[in-house]
Amino acid sequence: MKDWTLPVAIVIGSTAYLVFRFVPELDKAGDVMGRFFDFIFPLSVFFTLVVTFCKVDFHQMRPHRWHFALLVAQILLVGALLLVIRLTGNEPEIKLLLESVLTCIIAPCATAAPVVTGKLGGNVSTMVTYTLISSIAVSLLIPLVFPLLEKANDITFAAAFLVILKRLSLVLVLPLVLAYSIRHGLPRLHRWIISRPNLGFYTWSFSLSITTGITVKNIVNSEASSLLLWLIAAASFVVCWLQFGIGRLVGHCYNESINAGQGMFQKNTALSIWVSYAYLHPVASVGAGCYVLWQNIINSLELWAYRKKQQ
Repeated sequence: MKDWTLPVAIVIGSTAYLVFRFVPELDKAGDVMGRFFDFIFPLSVFFTLVVTFCKVDFHQMRPHRWHFALLVAQILLVGALLLVIRLTGNEPEIKLLLESVLTCIIAPCATAAPVVTGKLGGNVSTMVTYTLISSIAVSLLIPLVFPLLEKANDITFAAAFLVILKRLSLVLVLPLVLAYSIRHGLPRLHRWIISRPNLGFYTWSFSLSITTGITVKNIVNSEASSLLLWLIAAASFVVCWLQFGIGRLVGHCYNESINAGQGMFQKNTALSIWVSYAYLHPVASVGAGCYVLWQNIINSLELWAYRKKQQ
């Protein structure tokens, strides 16, 4: 069951939203539950990261060559797709399709990537380091790239950089600081957290259920045509596997296949969705929404294969 916790979380989140959405008698209950999950979701993510970061060896938190190799690969992918977008003209649906893919590529490494990396036997400490480096790099990259696509957007580079950095700091730096404080100031609590290796994984699965419900909501309420939605879902599936393969390939060169694979393809889709609304079109956010489903299906397959190999 542990191998399939993530797919089960996806199914529960999807089913729960659809039930509340299409059963009229549950409208009022749905409104109450919606407000409850809006409140509990950030707390769940924060708790998950604190628990995971308690396992970090802060002496190992230093840059590695594979960190920068992944950033170069990401920048090359972004540049190539940006060129394709500029060359395809102004066909609205094609542009939306490509922009939705771009949001999946340009996003930083997911803050929860160390959770799955640890379950796969990877190095949580170096993964956290890459997540920090990736977040800072993308904070600079996004304000440079998206104004090239939407000239009418009036968000300045400085304003966008600060907003993105603030968003990432709240969900990354604060949990890291709290975990460091627990490790050095509350050793008994730290030992209790360390003695429960699956605690962070299961709280992340709970957060994934909520994320999935939000994703299904965005798809159901989207104004795009069914054909475009299917194309976006298929494109995000392809790009998810593509980035996973590139990450594994880069990591193989540095004997870091697990870490590099997770670092390249696990994306902060919440930031991707914000970028879609801030710079592009709400329909472009569907790509990031679908991406979170695909990446967690890949994670489940990895966990199953790893557990089978260990047995």
